[in-house]
Amino acid sequence: MLRHLSGRRGGRSPCAWLVCAGVLLAALAALPAGCGVSDAPTGNGNDAEGRRTPVAAVEIARRDLSRQLAVSGTVEPRSRIRLATRAAGTLRHVNVEEGDPVAEGDLLAELDVSEEEAELAGARAREEQARLDFERVEEMFSRELVSASEFERLRTDLRAAESERRLWEARVGFGRVTAPRDAVVTARYGEPGEAVDALQTLFELMVMDELVIRMGVSELDVVHLERGREVSVRLDALPEADMEGTVRRVFPSADSASRLVTVEIALPADASGRGVRPGYLARVRAAIDRRPDALAVPAAAIGEDGDARYVYVIEDGYLRRREIERGATRGQWTEVLSGLEEGEIVLATNPIEMGEGEPVRIVGWRG
Repeated sequence: MLRHLSGRRGGRSPCAWLVCAGVLLAALAALPAGCGVSDAPTGNGNDAEGRRTPVAAVEIARRDLSRQLAVSGTVEPRSRIRLATRAAGTLRHVNVEEGDPVAEGDLLAELDVSEEEAELAGARAREEQARLDFERVEEMFSRELVSASEFERLRTDLRAAESERRLWEARVGFGRVTAPRDAVVTARYGEPGEAVDALQTLFELMVMDELVIRMGVSELDVVHLERGREVSVRLDALPEADMEGTVRRVFPSADSASRLVTVEIALPADASGRGVRPGYLARVRAAIDRRPDALAVPAAAIGEDGDARYVYVIEDGYLRRREIERGATRGQWTEVLSGLEEGEIVLATNPIEMGEGEPVRIVGWRG
């Protein structure tokens, strides 16, 4: 445009120069703000904040770092009774079946003891005769009509007759199989008319008011369980029936192969009435190695420098190294035994990448 204006009449007119200057000034004024280059300071006060390293932080608080024991076992009766006959013979009656509840003293089965009953009747008759003879001679002995030897002989005969009678009473009693306590019949192994041998098992009984769980516990965990300790029990078959069990006993030795120690958990006395049956799978949980009120930091917040353990405390926007004594680690959290106070703010991760006095700004919090 300047060339066009200056080319007229072969010279440069002052007016033309003024026009050109006005056009240029108008063009510069039309440019957007900031398109020019300037070395002047911006006056923005956020430069220092922008140079701080963004970090995640955690506030030191107390946490429950108790270790949770979780094992499973099968419900079973504490007492399982195998009832056997005490004499050989033929079953005359069997009065119960599987699943029947029985009370202490109930007659479960009878054997044919006809011969023993006949022998008992004879023994009773002989005892009665021996008693009559002794009572007669006892009166005569008091009047000194018989000798002392005759008196002692008849007294000995009476004792022998009494002993024989008790023997046959016992043998007749061997033909009766009775319940030793309140229980439930879980198995029977004989039918009327069958011949059985002495000491042959006829019934199995379970005592349902004493249900227990026997489970294997690691040798590292069993040291934290003691008799009388309460534990939480949940049954897969009865998910709504949460109940408290009690450590009844800890077996004295570990299995040589598995290194597990058997622990017996007693269920409440009303467990059977609440629907619990032997054979159900039970899951037991308990807090062991209790640390319910421990100061804790994320395990990732702890750095190592030789034998020293340290964290970075954030004070006034700067990192300050603090050596600590650590305790147990539970998952992502580590117990702090000394070196920190509750409420202090600590760098949550990557301490080895940071340095003493480094400026930081907190952009996130670890819960």
